[in-house]
Amino acid sequence: MSPKNDIKLLRITYLRGPNIWTYRPALEVWLDLGELEDFPSHLLPGFNDRLITLLPALAEHHCGIGERGGFLQRLVAGTWAGHVLEHVIIELLNLAGMPTGFGQTRSTSQRGIYRMVFRARDEHVARTALEQGLRLLMAAINDQPADVGTAVALVRAQVDDCYLGPSTACIVAAASDRRIPHIRLNEGNLVQLGYGARQRRIWTAETELTGAIAAGIASDKDLTKRLLKSCGVPVPEGEIVDSAEAAWAAAQDIGLPVAVKPTDGNHGRGVALDLTLEADVRAAFEVAQLHGSEVMVERFAPGNEHRMLVVGGRLVAAARGEAAWVTGDGRSSVVELVDSQINSDPRRGLAEDCPLNLVETRTDETILLELQRQELAPDSVPDVGRRVLIQRNGNVSIDCTDQVHPAVAYAVSLAARVIGLDIAGIDVVAQDISRPLEDQGGAVVEVNAGPGLLMHLKPAGGAPRPVGRAIVDHLFPEDHANEPGRIPVIGVAGSLGTQTVARLVAWLIHLSGRYVGLACRDGLFLDRRRVAHGNCAGFDAARRLLMNVAVEAAVIENGAETILRDGLAYDRCQVGIVTDMEGAQQLAEFDIAAADQLSKVLRTQVDVVLQDGIAVLNAADALVAALATLCDGEVILYADNPELAAITAHRAGGGRAVFVRSGHVILASAAAENTLASLDRLMRQNGHATSSSTQTLRPCILAAVAAAWALNISPDLIAVGIETFEADLQPYYGAPELSAAT
Repeated sequence: MSPKNDIKLLRITYLRGPNIWTYRPALEVWLDLGELEDFPSHLLPGFNDRLITLLPALAEHHCGIGERGGFLQRLVAGTWAGHVLEHVIIELLNLAGMPTGFGQTRSTSQRGIYRMVFRARDEHVARTALEQGLRLLMAAINDQPADVGTAVALVRAQVDDCYLGPSTACIVAAASDRRIPHIRLNEGNLVQLGYGARQRRIWTAETELTGAIAAGIASDKDLTKRLLKSCGVPVPEGEIVDSAEAAWAAAQDIGLPVAVKPTDGNHGRGVALDLTLEADVRAAFEVAQLHGSEVMVERFAPGNEHRMLVVGGRLVAAARGEAAWVTGDGRSSVVELVDSQINSDPRRGLAEDCPLNLVETRTDETILLELQRQELAPDSVPDVGRRVLIQRNGNVSIDCTDQVHPAVAYAVSLAARVIGLDIAGIDVVAQDISRPLEDQGGAVVEVNAGPGLLMHLKPAGGAPRPVGRAIVDHLFPEDHANEPGRIPVIGVAGSLGTQTVARLVAWLIHLSGRYVGLACRDGLFLDRRRVAHGNCAGFDAARRLLMNVAVEAAVIENGAETILRDGLAYDRCQVGIVTDMEGAQQLAEFDIAAADQLSKVLRTQVDVVLQDGIAVLNAADALVAALATLCDGEVILYADNPELAAITAHRAGGGRAVFVRSGHVILASAAAENTLASLDRLMRQNGHATSSSTQTLRPCILAAVAAAWALNISPDLIAVGIETFEADLQPYYGAPELSAAT
């Protein structure tokens, strides 16, 4: 069979928020199969076998059948290349360490054109997986050589470059478990947890509560020791020296053995331990000087190094270190022994998710010094059976949390409080961590800000600890009155008068006493000030509100095009409003031509309503009213006519509704009714008729009233707010425009 032409990628869209496919970010790709439209998998000789040989784990994919081997059944029965590409990409992501299970492929109205989508935590990673997946697929189709290892390595390289580090990722995952949203603020590890005024920020294991003064103190080992000693925390005696001669003199004064270290180093660099000879002390000074601004000589505390993680004044995890040794065989050099006996450990590596680092024998000055003390060099060949000490520290990875003595836990908790750190990595040297430090000559030797968490997440031995959850619980204490990290987010979807609905709701929230942000077609507003003109109903403007620390409630207008191009800017909302299903004719480029297709787009606004939230739906539009069954929370229907079948049935089921009877707006729940005010009165402002037509404004008022009711704003305040609302922007939003940073 002649080679087939490559599948064409017509359009690639990264959906950054909840969308028509999934609640999470995804990459949507429009594919042109070309001649492959006539060649599903069972009509390509040998293709299925070649594909499974390349990617054996495809046998585990359930696909739509819902059981192991489901995708293989589809291959044998015959499925199209777009669907196969979806699964190849998913498997590449799994192999590259970014597991995903979500993907879909759907045909369009044009023959041979498909929309394929898959879960994508990062756009760059997703695009690389798409590129490599397409290459592998075409190679399998055309019986050409394919290198799966290289493809996986390229995707993995993007994962390492673009995705969150393991410490940050574990905190974000813990936040997600508590339904706390997050926004990544840069290409590194700066992440916002929560929205608006209820947000917290983290940068790896530092938080916005981690003070600069405390971090500065922690970086100064001498100052740290003096403060700890003054509060009764056991620390080794020591002094700062400025020369090798002074280092030896200090060592004699303190008493041998001693440790020599830089005062502001980190990760154990430049630290030499258990020194008893003048030559070793002098050499250690020279090494320490390379890694810090000053050098300290201190009493050597015998025992193993321990890393204690303190969060919010409480010990949450502890790990023990062990010295690294090799045993000579009479043939291999020290370097060769390290590679075969230490670096061969699969837990060691350069990647961020490896709990143990590779030992760099030739370049680590501390290791070279340790070898020198044993009269060895990297190329020396130790005798058979000789044990050679390679590294005294840097291998802290054995969980010992359950063995920590209460007195030790108290000492490290006190150390963190004395320095002022909300999250601290406390280095403790002790022979037996299950005994008080004073009983064994143990000591706190360092306090670190922004400690690594990997040793607790993936210990080389022992049980992993939920340190991410501990940090999230510290930042967001249990609050039964409010969703953690969430402000009220009100989404408004549709096309007819939605900017008026959004502005009305924002005005009513403002009157209730909250600082409100508004993103709509009329601009971007903070409280009553317009900070950006033009259409701000898109993703980026909405995100600006959610990132603003002053915003206590956010009202966000979402057109169908926003959902199709970017997805929603928020993961969930307190109130989701859908006004109508008009405008399908403007969405031809998305293969949408009718209102029933549009309903699959706007349902996204209802899908994201929180369980304790409320959807506000226009009962006069049957397609809108039908979305009620999709809502996780409550539903309030609104319409002019109280006799609509949808409203009657909804009230019979105990639901709430807003409608007009005898010219008055009624708030109805089951059998109870509350008369709000005359609709004619609500539609007049300051004694003058509104500039908007009655036909347009009536449903806007009803939608806004229903949303305000959903937010527990009192009926009296709703009535006053509607009466005082100005349809013209100038009187209430005419303040001087502010900068984008405001």
